[in-house]
Amino acid sequence: MAIDREQVQKVAHLARLALTPAEEEQFTTQLSSILDYFEQLAELDTTDVAPMTRAIEVSNVTRPDRLQPTLEREAFLQEAPEQDGEFFRVPQILDTEES
Repeated sequence: MAIDREQVQKVAHLARLALTPAEEEQFTTQLSSILDYFEQLAELDTTDVAPMTRAIEVSNVTRPDRLQPTLEREAFLQEAPEQDGEFFRVPQILDTEES
């Protein structure tokens, strides 16, 4: 399956991309090659192939979740550059004025 320059321009327009004529030509060739490869893949018999999300089996390696003692609140507050009573004081990042 070949893709033409008009189709590349349409996709670029939908994606809000401004392409130069050289880029349009380059993408026309590249996208045509990709679609040709998908056509080759579609010819393969996959009836006995189980669906999968990865080509190799991968498992998450995580540590067990265990409760552990933590520092007291006062110890954490001692490390803060500024505090306000029992709370950390941080710079304001949101504008509170209504526009």
